[in-house]
Amino acid sequence: MKDLKAYLEKVRSGEVSVEEAEQYLRTEPFAELDYAKVDLHRRIRSGFPEVIFCQGKADEYLAGIAEKLLKEEGCVFGTRATQAQYEYLRGRIEGIEYDPVSRILKAGAAEKEKSGKIVVCCAGTADIPVAEEAAQTAEYFGTRVERLYDVGVSGLHRLLSRLELFQNASCVVAIAGMEGALASVIGGLVAVPVIAVPTSVGYGANLGGLSALLTMINSCANGIAVVNIDNGFGAAYMAAQINRLAERSLG
Repeated sequence: MKDLKAYLEKVRSGEVSVEEAEQYLRTEPFAELDYAKVDLHRRIRSGFPEVIFCQGKADEYLAGIAEKLLKEEGCVFGTRATQAQYEYLRGRIEGIEYDPVSRILKAGAAEKEKSGKIVVCCAGTADIPVAEEAAQTAEYFGTRVERLYDVGVSGLHRLLSRLELFQNASCVVAIAGMEGALASVIGGLVAVPVIAVPTSVGYGANLGGLSALLTMINSCANGIAVVNIDNGFGAAYMAAQINRLAERSLG
């Protein structure tokens, strides 16, 4: 279901009849596709439409879900997609795009206008895939994003030279592998929430991101929340929610 408020405005103006609106609102809250139940009311409940986790999905299932979301929402967004999945979809969905760095595929946007600001930081160049998943997710949901990459604690001057970027930000997404110290450093420098994302980047004792996760959870800096390893999407979703709350309070 698309923007409910806009639809109700059409009812009030007489552009849509009460009878048409009644039929529209009787639509099931999900579409039954046998292999999936596509949530059509998620935007109404949470403010954001459903997103597809593409990893592991059969091509025909992914295509069916994407086509349904595009038809009903006017946009579709998928994370953890492969090049092969994109090649399959682009023959069926006009205008679909794919970014091999973030592994995001999309058509349209949930929000056309960008508002507010969040900062997405990552410690090293190897963390950029997770950072781009976060940045592009937040942008899809209507948030203006400032990127700050390769500012890990091994060269702290790189981060300190760009502190002006954090001014007027609603929150910061801090992404790091290895020992994951970046979130603690940023947490001590800013007055806004920090969402920490541990990545699986690192040598053996990094344990696939577990060491960075534990560092971030045990941070002595205040105002830090931690999401799962490599979960740029989850961090961006939370950042977009915080940004909306900040914009609402200013409005």
